[in-house]
Amino acid sequence: MQSLNLPIPIYNYNLAPRKADKHSLFRNTRDQTHRFPTLLLAAKHDLDLKEEEDKGVVAVPLPEGLLREAMPRHVAVIMDGNARWARQRGFIALSAGHEAGARSLRELVKLCCDWGVRVLTVFAFSYDNWIRPKVEVDFLMSLFERMLKSELDSFIRQGARVSTIGDSSRLSESLKKLISDVEEKTKDNSRLHLIVAVSYSGKYDVTQACKSIAQKVKDGTVQLEDIDESLLEQELETNCAEYPCPDLLIRTSGELRISNFLLWQLAYTELFFAEALWPDFGKAEFVEALTSYQQRQRRYGGRRS
Repeated sequence: MQSLNLPIPIYNYNLAPRKADKHSLFRNTRDQTHRFPTLLLAAKHDLDLKEEEDKGVVAVPLPEGLLREAMPRHVAVIMDGNARWARQRGFIALSAGHEAGARSLRELVKLCCDWGVRVLTVFAFSYDNWIRPKVEVDFLMSLFERMLKSELDSFIRQGARVSTIGDSSRLSESLKKLISDVEEKTKDNSRLHLIVAVSYSGKYDVTQACKSIAQKVKDGTVQLEDIDESLLEQELETNCAEYPCPDLLIRTSGELRISNFLLWQLAYTELFFAEALWPDFGKAEFVEALTSYQQRQRRYGGRRS
């Protein structure tokens, strides 16, 4: 494992949730929110727990050493290493690695639901992956479709809302219809928001946001002086989530790069690079990543005395 640890464990300060206000004059409020006192975070978490209790959801105890009030609200994962996992085990077909990776994702979704993570964004298929061999791309699309169908009841039972982000223009019509159906059937769930990035590119995300703003300027609904960070963030695809920007990014397989994933949203995200290949990433590895995260001090460009 390679990570960016700090030697002194302290409380971790999470960002406040995105405001629902969509007014074009809504300004960036980061400097008012990034110093949330730990007591306020704990109080908000208590309210979240109370809401879950009212819905009949039983809180699952956290592993020893983890603090519930310091859990990341949004975790993003680059699920890397499926092909290497298959090769290391002598599988001729790389599809065995992708199947094993799907099992790891199921476990991670359950852990996030149980431990209070509010948003989980996973990089399932990069727009840049379209250049891979057609047989592999076709299998990945088929696997995604099968997983959506097979896991829908589980998502509903666990209280998970499902959304997808990315350029859907190259997806099949049947897959686009299935995605729409799953999003509709899970839209009222609130325990976990699972965001699946399919045919996604961080550059594409920023580009489409800029195009959207440019169109609004052209139409006269937005003025040039109204454009700021907050307005652009409202146009990014992750704006569908209560917490659009990840607190923690995990990348598996020992690679040390972010591969065109959530380029804007990762500006102040804590990074954790795990040596485990994605199919081998389980509860112990997730606990290690969360423990590392909770030992860090997030300053957002400032300094704490």
